[in-house]
Amino acid sequence: MSLGKEFREFILRGSVIDMSVGIIVGAAFTKLVDSLVKDIIMPPIGLALGQIDFTNLFLTLRDGITPGPYPTLEMAQKAGAVTLNLGLFFNVIISLILVGAAVFMLVKALNKLRRAPAPADPTTKPCPFCFTDIPLPATRCPHCTSNL
Repeated sequence: MSLGKEFREFILRGSVIDMSVGIIVGAAFTKLVDSLVKDIIMPPIGLALGQIDFTNLFLTLRDGITPGPYPTLEMAQKAGAVTLNLGLFFNVIISLILVGAAVFMLVKALNKLRRAPAPADPTTKPCPFCFTDIPLPATRCPHCTSNL
Protein backbone atom coordinates (compact mmCIF):
# COMPACT_ATOMS: atom_id res chain seq x y z
CA MET A 1 0.00 0.00 0.00
CA SER A 2 1.44 3.36 -0.97
CA LEU A 3 2.20 6.03 1.60
CA GLY A 4 -0.25 8.46 -0.05
CA LYS A 5 -3.10 5.97 0.12
CA GLU A 6 -2.36 5.14 3.77
CA PHE A 7 -2.28 8.84 4.64
CA ARG A 8 -5.56 9.46 2.80
CA GLU A 9 -7.24 6.60 4.71
CA PHE A 10 -5.88 7.91 8.00
CA ILE A 11 -7.08 11.48 7.36
CA LEU A 12 -10.53 10.41 6.23
CA ARG A 13 -11.23 8.35 9.34
CA GLY A 14 -14.09 9.76 11.34
CA SER A 15 -12.11 10.12 14.55
CA VAL A 16 -9.41 12.27 12.91
CA ILE A 17 -12.01 14.58 11.36
CA ASP A 18 -13.91 14.79 14.68
CA MET A 19 -10.67 15.62 16.47
CA SER A 20 -9.86 18.34 13.94
CA VAL A 21 -13.29 19.91 14.33
CA GLY A 22 -12.88 19.75 18.13
CA ILE A 23 -9.53 21.53 17.97
CA ILE A 24 -10.91 24.29 15.74
CA VAL A 25 -13.99 24.80 17.91
CA GLY A 26 -11.80 24.66 21.02
CA ALA A 27 -9.52 27.39 19.69
CA ALA A 28 -12.51 29.62 18.94
CA PHE A 29 -14.00 28.87 22.36
CA THR A 30 -10.68 29.74 24.02
CA LYS A 31 -10.68 33.14 22.31
CA LEU A 32 -14.24 33.70 23.49
CA VAL A 33 -13.38 32.81 27.10
CA ASP A 34 -10.22 34.95 27.02
CA SER A 35 -12.28 37.93 25.89
CA LEU A 36 -14.93 37.19 28.51
CA VAL A 37 -12.31 37.16 31.26
CA LYS A 38 -10.26 40.12 30.02
CA ASP A 39 -13.08 42.39 28.86
CA ILE A 40 -16.13 41.44 30.99
CA ILE A 41 -15.13 39.72 34.25
CA MET A 42 -11.85 41.32 35.28
CA PRO A 43 -12.78 45.04 34.91
CA PRO A 44 -15.57 44.89 37.54
CA ILE A 45 -13.35 42.82 39.85
CA GLY A 46 -10.54 45.36 39.43
CA LEU A 47 -12.99 48.20 40.08
CA ALA A 48 -14.31 46.50 43.22
CA LEU A 49 -10.75 46.02 44.48
CA GLY A 50 -9.85 49.68 44.09
CA GLN A 51 -9.50 50.23 40.35
CA ILE A 52 -6.81 47.60 39.85
CA ASP A 53 -6.13 46.83 36.20
CA PHE A 54 -5.10 43.19 36.36
CA THR A 55 -3.26 43.36 33.05
CA ASN A 56 -0.94 45.91 34.67
CA LEU A 57 -0.51 44.02 37.94
CA PHE A 58 3.15 43.05 37.83
CA LEU A 59 6.33 43.07 39.89
CA THR A 60 9.57 44.40 38.46
CA LEU A 61 12.37 41.95 39.14
CA ARG A 62 15.04 43.96 37.31
CA ASP A 63 14.87 47.38 35.73
CA GLY A 64 15.39 47.71 32.03
CA ILE A 65 17.39 50.29 30.07
CA THR A 66 15.16 53.03 31.45
CA PRO A 67 14.90 52.74 35.25
CA GLY A 68 11.43 52.25 36.80
CA PRO A 69 8.90 52.61 38.23
CA TYR A 70 6.80 51.63 35.23
CA PRO A 71 3.11 52.60 35.23
CA THR A 72 2.13 49.82 32.79
CA LEU A 73 3.36 46.38 31.86
CA GLU A 74 3.76 47.51 28.27
CA MET A 75 6.12 50.32 29.30
CA ALA A 76 8.14 47.92 31.46
CA GLN A 77 8.48 45.47 28.59
CA LYS A 78 9.49 48.24 26.16
CA ALA A 79 12.19 49.32 28.62
CA GLY A 80 13.46 45.73 28.75
CA ALA A 81 12.57 45.18 32.40
CA VAL A 82 12.23 41.67 33.76
CA THR A 83 8.73 41.39 35.24
CA LEU A 84 6.61 38.91 37.11
CA ASN A 85 3.19 39.24 35.39
CA LEU A 86 0.76 38.38 38.18
CA GLY A 87 -2.30 39.98 36.59
CA LEU A 88 -1.92 38.06 33.34
CA PHE A 89 -1.49 34.89 35.37
CA PHE A 90 -4.72 35.60 37.30
CA ASN A 91 -6.53 36.09 33.99
CA VAL A 92 -5.29 32.71 32.75
CA ILE A 93 -6.38 31.00 35.99
CA ILE A 94 -9.88 32.45 35.68
CA SER A 95 -9.99 31.43 32.00
CA LEU A 96 -8.99 27.89 32.94
CA ILE A 97 -11.73 27.70 35.57
CA LEU A 98 -14.34 28.99 33.11
CA VAL A 99 -13.24 26.59 30.34
CA GLY A 100 -13.23 23.71 32.82
CA ALA A 101 -16.73 24.62 34.01
CA ALA A 102 -17.99 24.90 30.43
CA VAL A 103 -16.51 21.53 29.46
CA PHE A 104 -17.99 19.97 32.61
CA MET A 105 -21.45 21.33 31.77
CA LEU A 106 -21.13 20.14 28.15
CA VAL A 107 -20.11 16.62 29.17
CA LYS A 108 -22.87 16.52 31.77
CA ALA A 109 -25.46 17.57 29.17
CA LEU A 110 -24.18 15.01 26.64
CA ASN A 111 -24.32 12.26 29.25
CA LYS A 112 -27.98 13.09 29.91
CA LEU A 113 -28.73 12.84 26.18
CA ARG A 114 -27.25 9.39 25.90
CA ARG A 115 -29.78 6.64 26.19
CA ALA A 116 -29.15 3.88 28.67
CA PRO A 117 -28.80 0.54 26.90
CA ALA A 118 -31.86 -1.67 27.17
CA PRO A 119 -31.42 -4.41 29.74
CA ALA A 120 -30.64 -7.78 28.22
CA ASP A 121 -33.25 -10.50 28.39
CA PRO A 122 -32.57 -12.87 31.28
CA THR A 123 -31.00 -16.20 30.40
CA THR A 124 -31.28 -17.72 33.87
CA LYS A 125 -33.88 -18.12 36.61
CA PRO A 126 -33.47 -18.85 40.32
CA CYS A 127 -34.27 -22.32 41.60
CA PRO A 128 -37.26 -21.92 43.97
CA PHE A 129 -35.71 -24.42 46.42
CA CYS A 130 -31.99 -23.58 46.65
CA PHE A 131 -32.01 -20.17 44.86
CA THR A 132 -29.14 -21.12 42.54
CA ASP A 133 -29.23 -19.52 39.09
CA ILE A 134 -30.10 -22.09 36.43
CA PRO A 135 -30.73 -21.80 32.66
CA LEU A 136 -34.30 -20.92 31.66
CA PRO A 137 -35.07 -24.18 29.77
CA ALA A 138 -33.87 -26.38 32.69
CA THR A 139 -36.47 -28.74 34.20
CA ARG A 140 -34.28 -29.95 37.08
CA CYS A 141 -31.88 -27.95 39.27
CA PRO A 142 -28.28 -29.13 38.78
CA HIS A 143 -27.41 -28.05 42.31
CA CYS A 144 -30.19 -29.51 44.48
CA THR A 145 -31.71 -31.86 41.84
CA SER A 146 -35.24 -30.59 42.51
CA ASN A 147 -37.85 -30.89 39.77
CA LEU A 148 -38.88 -27.48 38.49
